Parts: sequence; structure tokens; C-alpha cells
Amino acid sequence: MNVATRKRKPAEEGAVLDRELEDLPQELRWREWMGRIEAVLFASASPVSRENLARMVGQGASVEMLIEDIQGELTGRPYELAQVTGGWMFRTKTQFADAIKAAADLGDQSLAFTEMEMGVLCAIAYHQPIDRAGLKDIFGKDVSRDLLARLRYKDLIASGPRSPRPGAPHTFVTTETFLVSFDLQSLRDLPELELSDS
Repeated sequence: MNVATRKRKPAEEGAVLDRELEDLPQELRWREWMGRIEAVLFASASPVSRENLARMVGQGASVEMLIEDIQGELTGRPYELAQVTGGWMFRTKTQFADAIKAAADLGDQSLAFTEMEMGVLCAIAYHQPIDRAGLKDIFGKDVSRDLLARLRYKDLIASGPRSPRPGAPHTFVTTETFLVSFDLQSLRDLPELELSDS
């Protein structure tokens, strides 16, 4: 068997992960570390922090250099390894957005919004933490609990601190999933609001 294609035995259940891989030549060790990082990122639906990725590799290994090598191998692929808030994750390239939207079998996975859902999401993003009364002030009508539940189900909003209003109602804030979904590193990356003079 060619040493370059030699498969490593899977770790026994409960065994400690061999991070250093000293039994492998340097080149194979590097490939194994790249594979570990890629596998962890592939298996995760949310960004993986640098600290968590560093637990997969030896102490002398540079997570950043391993990621650069993985990114180099993805050139020409329809997805990329992107740095986002909270760490790293795989994402499809924007040039394939229309193809993804056209795929009928992705139905529930898409982030399709009604105009009101998008309006409420924007209001929460710009005015967080905000409670339902604050949203009513913005929209001139009550925002339904069902609409808020849909945004919560998509993991775009979460409960924030209690409002100082009487009864201390819950407030809403955006989540890390919101930032990732809209390609923002932080809330500071939100476009500036254009306020009308009316």
C-alpha cells in the first residue's frame, strides 16, 4: 500500500485524539490536520472558532496556514471556506445563489421572507434590544407573535434583556445566525439608515 494513501485507524471510542501525529511524516501529518479541520467545518452548521479548530491539530501547527491550504484546494469549487463572525464555515459562492434558489427541493432551507418579516427583522437589527411595544411604535400596529416565532425558528432572533417598561417584557435581539446569513462580521457592518425628512 502506498504510504501517501495509507488510512489511519479510527480512534477507539473514549480514546484521546492524537493531535501531534508524530508517527506520520510531516507531509502526511499536514494532510491529516487539513482533513480534520475540513471535516469539523463540514459537519458544523454554524461557524467554528479558531480555538475549537486548534484542538484538532498539533501545537506547532498554524490553523491559519492549514485554512489557507484548504482554501487553495477549493479554488474553482462552488463553495468556499469563509471567515465569518464567530470563526470559519463553508458557504456557497454568491455566483451560485440563483441556482440554489431555483432548486425546488431546498424549500424550507431557504431564507425567504415576507415584506413584513424583513421589516421586523430590520427593525430588531437596528433598534435592539427592542420589545413588542417598541416594534408597535415603529410599525403603527402590533407585530404578531407568529411572525416573531417564525424569525426565532429560523434562529435569526433571540430573547434579549428584559425591557425597563412596566411588566419588564422580553426584548428581541439578532443572533449570530443573522450575521452569518446576511454576510456581516458584526452589527457595525449594517448599512447606515437613510432617514427621511418627512
